Amino acid sequence: SREWYLLPFEKRSDMMKEHINVGKKFPQIRLNTSYSFGISDQDFMLAFETDNLMDFQDLIIKLRETQVSRHVLKDTPMIVCVYKNILDIIKSLG
Repeated sequence: SREWYLLPFEKRSDMMKEHINVGKKFPQIRLNTSYSFGISDQDFMLAFETDNLMDFQDLIIKLRETQVSRHVLKDTPMIVCVYKNILDIIKSLG
């Protein structure tokens, strides 16, 4: 949100540390961040990789409890996919 950038840098930094520390409690979930500040409405996009959807759900719940979450205007769409080898995909098509 615009309010986020009006906060002092130190306050934003402290809130991000809290957010990052939550993520560190879920080492089984890999985070890929793509920054897009100034390109569209979002500042960045996140892609998570995990073998356990319940762990991912727990992570999202915990992240939404952080102070940073108050400054997130939109955290959708959320697209959930299953990784498959290309040969398995072709075989599944019949």
